[in-house]
Amino acid sequence: MSVVLDGSPASEGIAAGPVFLLEWGIPHVAHQSISDEGVEDEILRFDEARRWALERLQEIKEQTEARLGPVEARIFDPQLLMLEDVEVVDGTARYIRENRLSAARAFELRMLELRSMWSRTSHPMVLDRLNDLEDLMIRVLRRLLGMNDPSDLGALEEPVIVVAPNLTPSLMVQLDLDNVLGIATDHGTRTAHWAMLARSLNTPAAVGFGDASARATNGVPAILDGRIGRLVLDPQEVEQDRFEARRKQHSDWEEEIAIIAALESVTLDGQYVELRGNLDLPSEVEQAVAHGAVGVGLFRTEFLVVGRNSMPDEEEQYEAYRSAAEAFPAGGVYIRTFDLGGDKFPMFLNMPPEQNPFLGWRAIRVCLDEPALFRTQLRALLRATAHGDVRLMIPLVNDVEEVREVRSLLQEEAEGLRRDGIPFNAGYKLGVMIETPAAALDAAELARYSDFFSIGTNDLIQYTLAVDRTNTRLAKLYNPFHPAVVRQLHQVARVGRAAGIEVSVCGEMASHPLGAFLLMGLDITALSMAWPSLSEIKRLVRDVRMEDARTAARKALAAPTAQDVTRCLVEGIGDSVDLSVFSGRWSLSVPG
Repeated sequence: MSVVLDGSPASEGIAAGPVFLLEWGIPHVAHQSISDEGVEDEILRFDEARRWALERLQEIKEQTEARLGPVEARIFDPQLLMLEDVEVVDGTARYIRENRLSAARAFELRMLELRSMWSRTSHPMVLDRLNDLEDLMIRVLRRLLGMNDPSDLGALEEPVIVVAPNLTPSLMVQLDLDNVLGIATDHGTRTAHWAMLARSLNTPAAVGFGDASARATNGVPAILDGRIGRLVLDPQEVEQDRFEARRKQHSDWEEEIAIIAALESVTLDGQYVELRGNLDLPSEVEQAVAHGAVGVGLFRTEFLVVGRNSMPDEEEQYEAYRSAAEAFPAGGVYIRTFDLGGDKFPMFLNMPPEQNPFLGWRAIRVCLDEPALFRTQLRALLRATAHGDVRLMIPLVNDVEEVREVRSLLQEEAEGLRRDGIPFNAGYKLGVMIETPAAALDAAELARYSDFFSIGTNDLIQYTLAVDRTNTRLAKLYNPFHPAVVRQLHQVARVGRAAGIEVSVCGEMASHPLGAFLLMGLDITALSMAWPSLSEIKRLVRDVRMEDARTAARKALAAPTAQDVTRCLVEGIGDSVDLSVFSGRWSLSVPG
């Protein structure tokens, strides 16, 4: 009997193979007292283990920089800083001296004490820092206890699907990816540092299964789908057939990518649909270009600040934005200002504990409250406009006053650049992201102050339906085809057309064939998505008629339920696309 576990997607791709349980846990440390004469020796032992961990992490950081680039390598900085932190170093030495404890026991107690202090909030930023702390505990304690490295997969006879309670960035980089087909973890988030690395390394991954490591056993066959966040243990024939169909489709796409990427994104009746890429990291630019993106519809800038102890300077930001602009000399590059808060927060900002951080101090609210951080970013963004069609967009806007404030700050920074003789495009564009019902309902007013709209469907769906999109228990309720969502999309698209401004979509909905078909039918003809989805959506665009999409959308707008909306779209799309392949996403039931 197969066991189907649902978590959250972290890195696209599908894989099948035997399970390998990775026991990267904190080792048991026996309570051990030492004599007065042994105190200094234990402090020296701790210092040797700490310095060894520093050197090992520095090696891993350098390997990561050589492999992926300096931005990705910087995620190891918090751990390196932690190993030099006086709270860790002096605190451990004090426990050895005052309590006559062994180095391992003293270090364990000090780190547990810090973990307890940080665990008083469930904020995702703190959870990621706890992840770093645990990695250090494991690394230093294993060194002190003379234990081997459980991440060494060299002795495996065949590639595996790694199942673990959680991973860390250093462990992710250490894994021999020739032997890793995919990764599934009990805990973690899509924004965890190791998950970002998995995406950069094209390794399928899913997180948040809860008890996958307890329910799986070494060697049991498994299927991992990183696109929908699903793990199937001991799959039966029906799951294996579905996997083979997906794998064949993926293989066929890989062979067709170069061909599809070079084709025009035009419907059968001649409507051009612009397809852009969503970028989490600069290293994804190459993949987006290779898969046919003509621009960047969403460049997330949080990679520059999350996990750091200090604010990135203007020059560092400018170079990152400039590189994206130069990668698409003929296309638009839409760069989102820092969307901090929620599940992303840098360590250099003091984040107060919040009951619901996704409804709290985040996105444009943080930026306007932190002018030193925001002005530096705006100045760097303005400088990048000299190198291409760089457009600025503001996340989580609810009120026109927020747009006015941003425009005022931009004007001041632009004046500063003029005085300094630094080039930028004075005709820069500023748009807003429509991510809340308030923004959708107030779209007509927002359009007066915006050069474009970009609809972030992930948050718009979540806030419209009052459903946490990361809660697997509520997955069936997170439905992008709920009539309330469809009507808001129609409202925003209609307002945009009336105002003469572009309306695009950069949320997950654009990467689903039914979602893309609906958006096209609503006359939204600029879609942005993660690079693995570009080829399939371009093929969809080329296989359908725009008039059919409009007809289906008109019917969907009158449909009373999500199931009825879905049925209208399925009937409208006909046999153009095999929708059964995608029926698992959002737990969506495709009729017929």
